[in-house]
Amino acid sequence: MRGWTTSVLRSLSLLRTQSAGLTPRKGDRVVIAMSGGVDSSVTAKLLADQDYDLSAVFMRNWDTRDESGTDQGCEWKKDWEDVQRVCRMLGIRCQMVDLSREYWTRVFEPALELWEAGSTPNPDIWCNKEVKFGALIDRLTEKDSWLATGHYADKKWALPPLSLSNVFAYGKFPPRPQLRRPVDRSKDQTYYLSAISESSLARALFPLAPYKKTEVREMAQKWGLPTATREESMGICFVGEKRRFDDFISQYVPSKPGLIVDLESGKTLGRHQGLHSYTVGQNARIKGMPQKMHVARKNPKENIIYVVPGSDHPALYCDSIVVDKWKWIWDDAPPDGLDSDGFRGRVQYRHRMMDVPGTIQRLDDGRMRITFQKPQSSVATGQVAAMWHRDWCLGCGIISNTERLTS
Repeated sequence: MRGWTTSVLRSLSLLRTQSAGLTPRKGDRVVIAMSGGVDSSVTAKLLADQDYDLSAVFMRNWDTRDESGTDQGCEWKKDWEDVQRVCRMLGIRCQMVDLSREYWTRVFEPALELWEAGSTPNPDIWCNKEVKFGALIDRLTEKDSWLATGHYADKKWALPPLSLSNVFAYGKFPPRPQLRRPVDRSKDQTYYLSAISESSLARALFPLAPYKKTEVREMAQKWGLPTATREESMGICFVGEKRRFDDFISQYVPSKPGLIVDLESGKTLGRHQGLHSYTVGQNARIKGMPQKMHVARKNPKENIIYVVPGSDHPALYCDSIVVDKWKWIWDDAPPDGLDSDGFRGRVQYRHRMMDVPGTIQRLDDGRMRITFQKPQSSVATGQVAAMWHRDWCLGCGIISNTERLTS
């Protein structure tokens, strides 16, 4: 009897969700943001099998004419060709949208300011917030349309507690979208989505949430998609994979040579060409040293990079971080305890890391302090720190300072 009741309640929950317009219904307009990769291609196939008013869009975010004066040999052209091939095969109309101006002003210029200041920004997070789930979603002509992506992420709706007495009381308690981790934790991209707004999240679809990357590859091959064997793209989107980051960024950030100093002895070990060329925790690659020297901190005022021997030196660790420009996805409903003992959750400050326990508290100036349960290594200012409650992503901010409680 209990199993039957649970099944009925789940069915009623699904019907209630669909009737409220929280998932696409037959004939709804769904736009797929396609990149030319296998993930967005499989996303398109999964949606093409549904009865939606389906179309695809390819975002051109970087104008290579700003660098070379020509579009010849641009990587985006191959991506666009692959998108068109997949869409022709699936019978989906597609178009290219030029968002390079929005990308430049909303993502690249703010990142340049952080690089020049010696910090380490993460442009891909702000690309999702400002461009894909910002400028692009603003351009969708119908405000009730959906935007689907090939991200490995999930979305749930926070509904009222289920019971037979309140199952039809939905209208009094509007549900809210929650950004959740996907099945494939090894490909989890919720960190990259941690800055998007609640309104954008409400219109987002993540069809790959229940699949692992290996399954996505298998589906692409089974369906004969043109991108089935395409290798996965890596690196910052505007730099590409064929160029060194230093070579690229030197075109925009002026060289400012300074000293590389041993933090322990105070001895000068070499010179650098700019603080933006190094990030905390990386190997400084100083010739003639008996062991590898790693960047422990940067001093923007004196233009000095301090290094320490080894990758586990105490100076590479911090106990807490101060985070600026914090934004909750549910902006009007932050978790309890921020102004007292703090909220205990899970913290992530890099994409390729497991989240770690931490407590977040609000400071008097409005910023947040996150105290780690255990000291963390190689945390850089400018990086994004995001907070989770179990697998639910709550929001994020920009690290402005790292703190060490013990010397």
